[in-house]
Amino acid sequence: MAPASKAEKKAAVDAAAWMFNVVTSVGIIIVNKALMATYGFSFATTLTGMHFATTTLMTVILKMLGYVQPSHLPLPDLLKFVVFANFSIVGMNISLMWNSVGFYQIAKLTMIPVSCLLEVVLDKIRYSRDTKLSIGIVLLGVGVCTVTDVSVNTRGFIASFIAVWSTSMQQYYVHYLQRKYSLSSFNLLGHTAPAQAASLLLLGPFLDFWLTNARVDRYDYKTASLIFIFMSCTIAVGTNLSQFICIGRFTAVSFQVLGHMKTILVLIMGFFFFGKEGLNLQVVFGMVIAVVGMIWYGNASSKPGGKERRSHSLPTNKTET
Repeated sequence: MAPASKAEKKAAVDAAAWMFNVVTSVGIIIVNKALMATYGFSFATTLTGMHFATTTLMTVILKMLGYVQPSHLPLPDLLKFVVFANFSIVGMNISLMWNSVGFYQIAKLTMIPVSCLLEVVLDKIRYSRDTKLSIGIVLLGVGVCTVTDVSVNTRGFIASFIAVWSTSMQQYYVHYLQRKYSLSSFNLLGHTAPAQAASLLLLGPFLDFWLTNARVDRYDYKTASLIFIFMSCTIAVGTNLSQFICIGRFTAVSFQVLGHMKTILVLIMGFFFFGKEGLNLQVVFGMVIAVVGMIWYGNASSKPGGKERRSHSLPTNKTET
């Protein structure tokens, strides 16, 4: 009975971590859409810097209260992570500006095969046939839901290529660093958030000016917009933490596959909040395919013989303190 009880407890914690990520991710999308569309705050990179500054404040307070224990992350690993993470944020913003929405969505979908490739090459993970097929079904379903117009240009393709690979590397590194240095999600955030906050707050205003031709220091800050900025930063703490928790407990590939459930939820919530516009037979059909693929993936990847399996040579060099 003990193993079953332990497995049930792990499943419950996994479900809670995933639900935490879904709620905070969908929440921040809704708040940011309102902030940008209603109040005209279009400074996405600077806003992300504010998110990490708020996250840094949270980790500092938790350390002072003794909830987060001291830990060590070598500077070279920290710098590599920050470079990947910042290229991911900047690359995604530029990709959205230079590409059609359809090609932007296709680029986001390619993160799953790229993450698979990274885990196969770097972690020697093997995928069963059912797991590979289920991933393909998820990609097909989300593609049917979200991909409409598709036009490609050279600079847009380069921006998407950089965004996809840097995002995949950043998510891989979250799992890798937690495993290698025995870091908790709070520990890793405590190391990476300050560096990301500083770099994005320095770079953000210039990048946002280039993208929007507007200056963040000249924005007309009013009480309502400040409340939404505060809400966005507060929810972002949960989003950042839950991402690290989920990738640490699962893998980057599982995080990406299950992450498309958030895409489905955003589409459904958009239907309830904004009416039937944009919801047609194609979107519903795509949702059904994607959900079937996610259920299949969960079943296939959890089977002892068909799960994403690691070879005997693990690249884990945990540091004991």
